[in-house]
Amino acid sequence: MGGLIVFAKIFLAIAGPIVAIVAAALKVINEYERGVLFRLGRILPSPKLPGLRLVIPFVDRMVRVSLRLIVMDVPPQDIITRDNVSVNVNAVVYFRVVDANSAVLTVENYIEATSQLAQTTLRSVLGTVDLDELLSQREKLNAKLQELLDRHTDPWGIKVTNVEVKHVDLPTEMRRAMARQAEAERERRAKVIAAEGEFQAAQRMTDAAEIMESHPMALQMRYLQTLAEIATENNSTTIFPLPLDLIAPFLSKLPQTKSRHSALETED
Repeated sequence: MGGLIVFAKIFLAIAGPIVAIVAAALKVINEYERGVLFRLGRILPSPKLPGLRLVIPFVDRMVRVSLRLIVMDVPPQDIITRDNVSVNVNAVVYFRVVDANSAVLTVENYIEATSQLAQTTLRSVLGTVDLDELLSQREKLNAKLQELLDRHTDPWGIKVTNVEVKHVDLPTEMRRAMARQAEAERERRAKVIAAEGEFQAAQRMTDAAEIMESHPMALQMRYLQTLAEIATENNSTTIFPLPLDLIAPFLSKLPQTKSRHSALETED
C-alpha cells in the first residue's frame, strides 16, 4: 500500500510538469486574431493563423493582435480657427490592424499612438479653416483628416477607414451672434420675397389696366362686380353715381319725345 502511494506521487511529480508544458505549447487563436510569434527574441515572418497552434515553451513568445475594427473617441480639443474663433471639437476614428507584425514591431502601443496622432492632426487641420467652413463642410474635412491619419499610420500596419467630426462646441457669445445673423438673414429673405410679390402684382395690375383701357366695357363690368362684392360682405346701403355711358342712349332720345308731346298738344 505504501509503495502504491509512493508511485502515485512520483507519477504526479513527472506528469504534472509534462501537462503544464503541453498546455503552454498549445495556443488557440480566434478567427479575428493573429498571433505574432517571437522565437528567442526574433520575430517570425508569418503570423500564426486562427486555430490550434503549437509553440515551443520557453523559446517562443506569442503576442495576440486583434484585426477587428476599433472605434476610438478622440477627446475634445480646444482649437482656434483661422478667423480667431475658439471652439471645442471632438471626433471619432475608425481603424483596424492590417499588418499584425508591423503593429507589434513598429510601435509600442498602436492604439495609444493612433489616439495621440488623431488629436494633433485634428488641431492642425481644423486650425487652418474658418468657422463657416468647419460648420458647413464636414465631409470635406473628414476626408482630409482620414487621408492624413491613414498616411501616417500606414507604416504601423494600421488602416484608418473613417474619421468623423462629432461635435463642435461654440462659445455662448458666438452662438448668440450666429442666432442674430440667422434672424437677420431670414428677415432679409422675407423682405425680398415680399418685394418680388409687390413687383409681380404691380405688373399684373398694369396689364389689367391696359386691357381695360382698350375695352371700356370691361372696366364697367369690373366696377359693378366690385360694388356687388362690397354689398355682399358689408350689410350697408351703398350710394354710387350711375355711369353716364349706361343712360346716354336714353338722354339722346329725350328731345325727340318732348317734340312729339308738343306736336300733339298743338293739334289738340
